[in-house]
Amino acid sequence: MSTSTSTKTWIWRGFPICYQTQGTAGPAVVLVHGFGASWSHWRKNIPVLAQNCRVYAIDLIGFGGSAKPQPDGEIAYTLETWGQQLADFCLEVVGEPAFLVGNSIGCIVVMQAVVSNPEIGLSVALLNCSLRLLHDRKRETLPWSRRFGAPLLQRVLSVKPIGQFFFRQVAQPKTVRKILLQAYVNSEAVTEELVDILTAPASDPGAVAVFLAFTSYSSGPLPEDLLPLLPCPAIIIWGAKDPWEPIDLGRKLGDYPEVLKFIPLEGVGHCPQDEAPELVNPLLQDWIRERLMVMDRAKLEA
Repeated sequence: MSTSTSTKTWIWRGFPICYQTQGTAGPAVVLVHGFGASWSHWRKNIPVLAQNCRVYAIDLIGFGGSAKPQPDGEIAYTLETWGQQLADFCLEVVGEPAFLVGNSIGCIVVMQAVVSNPEIGLSVALLNCSLRLLHDRKRETLPWSRRFGAPLLQRVLSVKPIGQFFFRQVAQPKTVRKILLQAYVNSEAVTEELVDILTAPASDPGAVAVFLAFTSYSSGPLPEDLLPLLPCPAIIIWGAKDPWEPIDLGRKLGDYPEVLKFIPLEGVGHCPQDEAPELVNPLLQDWIRERLMVMDRAKLEA
C-alpha cells in the first residue's frame, strides 16, 4: 500500500504540522502514532476506517513530516506539549468531538489531550499503551541493571557528540530493521516500506535533538495517572507478544472503571495496527459503531 498519498499542513504555534485525512462522511476519528513513527504507521487502517468515518492521522511535532524545532527554548518535547498539540488540532481542524486512537506513546498523548480538553473526545482506543517503565516514579520496580543503567545512559547521551553518534547508528536502516524485528512477531510485516517510513525523517534537521530530548525525558504523566481522569470511556487492545510493554502489566490498566474492554491479540507485537490490521480494523469499527449506538440511545432517552 503506497504512502505517497498527498498530505496536508496545519500551522501550530508557528510550526508546520503534517497530517493526513480521508473519508467524507460519518464520525471523526483521529489516529496518533508512537515514538519515532508518523501518520504513515496507520496507512493500513486509514482507508478501511474511512469507509464509514472521516479519518485524520497527525504527525506529532518533532516526528514524521512535522517541524522539528530545537528543544532548547523553542519547544519542550513532553507528553503535555503533544497532548496540547492534539487537543488544538481537534478544536481547529477536526472541529467536533472525535474517536481518538493511539499506539504506544500516542496512547498517553490521546489521554492527556482529552483530560485537558474533555470536549474533544467521544471515546479513546489505546493500542499497546506505553507503560513508561523508565519513568522516575517506576524505576524502583525495575531490575537493578535497568534501574541504574537507564539514568547513566541518559547522562552519557546528553553529551552532544556522543548523542549524535548514537542517533546516527540507531537511525541506520539495518538497525531500525533489527529493532522492528523485536517489536513485530510477524517478520513479513517488517517491509522495506516500513523501514523507510521510520528512517526517512531521521535525516531532517532537528531530528537528532528531538530524539535525545525524548530519551532524557522520564517525568510527565503515566497511564495510571490519566485513566481515572478520562471524561469518556476507553477500550484497550494489546498485542500479547509485545516485548517492550508486557501484557501482564497492561492488563492492570483494564481494571480501571473507565476501560470498557481489554482485548488481547495473541501472537501480535507492539504495533498491532500495522502488524495485524486485519484484526485491529474490525475491532475499531465495532467500537465506533457500539459507542454511536449508545450515544444515540442516550439522546432518545433524554
